[in-house]
Amino acid sequence: QVQLVESGGGLVQPGGSLRLSCAASGFTFSRYTMSWYRQAPGKERELVAMITSDGGSTNYGDSVKGRFTISRDNAKNTVYLQMNSLKREDTAVYRCNGRAYFSYWGQGTQVTVSS
Repeated sequence: QVQLVESGGGLVQPGGSLRLSCAASGFTFSRYTMSWYRQAPGKERELVAMITSDGGSTNYGDSVKGRFTISRDNAKNTVYLQMNSLKREDTAVYRCNGRAYFSYWGQGTQVTVSS
């Protein structure tokens, strides 16, 4: 069955870094645009970053531009989100999404930025 499993979240101090991973299975990963979204308590879900199926194009939310980098390894069926210079306002549940013929979601991983 289709699975998207996120990992790499945790507690980090402001200014720190984390690398999230999302391992995909059960569908043709290389044909899917992959994205990271986040949602903080009381806030709407927000697009963080997106990468096209071949990795040739990326797009970022304004709040993370210059700090976050999305990448993918189609041989490993995995998409990554490198997060640098983390701020308290980056605290949220981060979920990956795969979209092409269908839309698939992972369960999410908590990122907490706090001193």
